[in-house]
Order: sequence, then C-alpha cells, then structure tokens
Amino acid sequence: MLEIKKIVEAALAEDIGGGDITSNLLFKNGRVVSGNIKSKEPFILCGIDIAREVFNMVNPCVIFRAAKKDGSRVKKGEILAELTGNADDLMTGERTALNFIQHLSGIATYTSVFVEAVRGSRAKIVDTRKTTPGLRFLEKYAVRVGGGNNHRTGLFDGILIKDNHIAACGTIKEAVTRAVSAAPHTLKIEVEVSSPDQAREAIDAGADIIMLDNMGLDEMRDAVKIIAGEALVEASGNITLKNVSDVASTGVDIISVGTITHCAPSVDISMNLTA
Repeated sequence: MLEIKKIVEAALAEDIGGGDITSNLLFKNGRVVSGNIKSKEPFILCGIDIAREVFNMVNPCVIFRAAKKDGSRVKKGEILAELTGNADDLMTGERTALNFIQHLSGIATYTSVFVEAVRGSRAKIVDTRKTTPGLRFLEKYAVRVGGGNNHRTGLFDGILIKDNHIAACGTIKEAVTRAVSAAPHTLKIEVEVSSPDQAREAIDAGADIIMLDNMGLDEMRDAVKIIAGEALVEASGNITLKNVSDVASTGVDIISVGTITHCAPSVDISMNLTA
C-alpha cells in the first residue's frame, strides 16, 4: 500500500541518512547471515508486515519469513520472524523494523487491556486524533488489531463540534444548525458537551452523537438518561484503566481513550544474527 511505503521510506531516511557507516565499514564483502526477531515479553503482535516492508525497501533480496501474524498473542521468547540476507542490509534495517513492531504492538496490547476492562458492557473503546504525527494510519490500525475501534481519522471525515466551535458560533443550537444545513446527509453530527443540560440542548438541536467531555460518573448517568437513546453517547476525557469500567457502567455507547495511542508503552523485542 502506498501509505505504508511512504511511512517506511520516511523512517528509513531518518535513520540511514547518507548511509549506515558502521555496516558499510564492517561488511564490505556482503557477507550473508541469518537471524531472527524474538519477543522478550508477552504481547499482542502488530507491525510484522511493516517490518517486512522495511527490509524489502533496504534490499529486496532479503528473505523475511514471518512466524507470527498481526493479532497473535505472543509469549516471551517466541520467534516472530526469521531473516536471511547480507549482514549490512539486516543491520541497516534492524532498528527501523524493530521500532515499528515495538510501537505498534504496544498500542495493540494496551488497547486490548482497555477492551477487556469493559467486556460485558455495551461500550466500545475507540481511539482519538492524539497520535504521533505521520503515524496515525498505522497507529489506528494497531488499535483495531488490539480489538478497539477507530474514531474519525482526521478533520476531513467526521463532523465534531467542540467547545471552541460552540464559543465561536455563540450557542450549541447555532453551531448544530449551521452544520445540519450544510453537511452531506451521509455524515453524522457529533457535539461535545460538558453538562447534562448541554446534552439536552444538543439533542434538541438535532445532534446524532453526544460527546460527554470530562464529566463525573453521576453527570454521565444523568446525561444518558436525558439523551434516552435519541443519540449515541460518547464518554471522553481523563479515561484511565482505573475508571474505564465505571464509565462503561453509566450506559455510554462509546469511550474514547487518547492514551491507547499516545501513552502505550513499547514492547520489548530483539533481532539476533548468526553466522
């Protein structure tokens, strides 16, 4: 896919620059070696095909055999992929390939913990636009691998009227009225509110989705009762593993969690070469 190629190309250019000085000095004769990528802790794998593309872009002659698929639950010590190629090519692609797997697997794994925490409720865990610049496409993919769902991709594919939009328009009603009058009928209109009373105002104005922003649990319950199925209800703001199940218990349909992309810890893996 073109999007992936662009991301990988940029990542390699950032790391290689004018060339891998160390590998170019040590492996002038193009020595062929084998190796593997191995897990050093348990996690949900994501990014194995991105790693393959990294080595393919370094040198299409590198043989990359994936031993696991994205979405696999990996145990400590398991081999994720086996590689054969010139030593300089494998060393040149190593860090970029590992970075992608570590970062994306971290997001998938962290997302899965949130998904598990709300299992049994009606709530779905979704991501936000709080992503690493240039990596949103891949990070949102990782969220799906972890069992979560995607919110809008960017400003271009969803209508979300936030507090500053409302401030600039004057009222919730005015903001929603403008959106309804001009938006394609295929797009839903979401409105961010900070109180149950604002939720009522948004419903009366014709909003399709109500985002409850930084509300307490009691306020969320009140808002859900007020909305009463007239719109989807999303909870957002300060969602953590400690409170996400309580938030789900209020009856909201969606819980957006920025931390699954911008705070997910990378997993620990390594590449090991043999002669």
